[in-house]
Amino acid sequence: MKNTLEQALALASPRIRPRPTTLLSTLIHFSVVVLWALLFARAFFLQGALAWSTGIAYVVYDTLLLAFVTWKSLPLMHRPVPLDADDDVRRLPEMGVIVASHNEASVLPVTIAALLRQAHGVAQIVIADDGSTDHTGVLLAERFGLTPAAEGVLSAASAQYPNLYWLRVPHGGKARALNAAIAVMTTETVMTVDADTLLDDDATYAMRAAFANAPKLVAAAGILVPLCGKTVSGRVFQWFQTYEYMRNFIARFAWMRADSLLLISGAFASFKRDALVEVGGFDPQCLVEDYELIHRLRRYSVDHGLGWDVQVVGGAHAHTDAPDNLASFLRQRRRWFAGFLQTQYWNRDMTGNPRYGTLGMLMLPVKAIDTMQPIYGLTAFALLLGFLFGGHGAIVVSIFSVIGVKTAIDLAFYLWSIHLYRRWTGERTGNSVGMAVLAAIAEPFTFQLVRHLGAALGWLQFLRGGRAWGVQRRTGLAARDEP
Repeated sequence: MKNTLEQALALASPRIRPRPTTLLSTLIHFSVVVLWALLFARAFFLQGALAWSTGIAYVVYDTLLLAFVTWKSLPLMHRPVPLDADDDVRRLPEMGVIVASHNEASVLPVTIAALLRQAHGVAQIVIADDGSTDHTGVLLAERFGLTPAAEGVLSAASAQYPNLYWLRVPHGGKARALNAAIAVMTTETVMTVDADTLLDDDATYAMRAAFANAPKLVAAAGILVPLCGKTVSGRVFQWFQTYEYMRNFIARFAWMRADSLLLISGAFASFKRDALVEVGGFDPQCLVEDYELIHRLRRYSVDHGLGWDVQVVGGAHAHTDAPDNLASFLRQRRRWFAGFLQTQYWNRDMTGNPRYGTLGMLMLPVKAIDTMQPIYGLTAFALLLGFLFGGHGAIVVSIFSVIGVKTAIDLAFYLWSIHLYRRWTGERTGNSVGMAVLAAIAEPFTFQLVRHLGAALGWLQFLRGGRAWGVQRRTGLAARDEP
């Protein structure tokens, strides 16, 4: 199976077999850079708010995206039909769960305990041990009754938990560990769960129901809630990230309705196993293997006329460990953005290509703009500081009038997102309206700039060809170990 996955990846991957780039794709990507240069130059020749054309372009683009998401998310005004626990569970597809783990012994007990509590259970839980050098082996053997097999060979089931298995592989990164598990699993669907992600008790049931109700579904995202440490910085980062995640999931729903959803978080995602095998599994060369995989699935579906679907499942919830300090946050966002740029570059032939429908003609051109959005944002902030300290009071007043209008729009969208998120997911904890108002006001000159800085670092990593993930500390779930 390993060779089968590698052979399938070689055939399906645009990284390995690049497609010719269309003229329209080149024009789209090139124009985003040229427009930035032209707007930046205007700052030295114009007066009033127009001198801040880079910022105005940023504001207009972001506002148009908010309008699109608002329009496409209108169906969430209607409450979803709740899962019926009395449904005949035998019609649900079997699901296996893969937990790719490298030196995650501090959080594995919490993650595994949550998986063992799942409603209706899962057929297989495979701990894909990616060459751990901490006490993961002792933990799995003594606490969970697992006996190690040879590397690359699935262990016997735990005597205590008959659906729990251990797969040891040489350290090669998350994507290779996931692929090794996919190769030995037998279930119709597989879920990937990061070792620092805690599933709600009915999360796998909700995912299985989604696949049962949508025969063409090949990939599904669950709802993630960030969880940080209890330090002061941890509480601040959790505050901002909570509302960021909420808005992002509403946006994912909007793009799903446009048949263009690309962002599936591998920390909590489910897939049709046969589809994974057909496209070659996860690409070990990508910094964001989950995001790249969805591009490949969508490309394969169009190329072969399969009509595959990708969804976000509002009834499947989990908490995930999120960065709780500036350094960790910047490392995470640097990797995410560098991986995004990798994927955009490898799939550049799809941008502006009508063959790929709305995905090619709308979503990927938007993503082309997103490659430069943080540069626009940081440039706008730098120009604002320049005008402020350069004695251009009239320009600064004009700029702040634009910022005031944008803040009001953002606040309205914050409140709209909270309302829809609560109706859609049923989640009401940790998303107070009052705190959302404060976040909307504070974010433009704090968290948003930090996000843009992380993305700018991602540009540097991409241009340098960096492949390092960086080490992340686990603090949000580590304290929740259960006996």
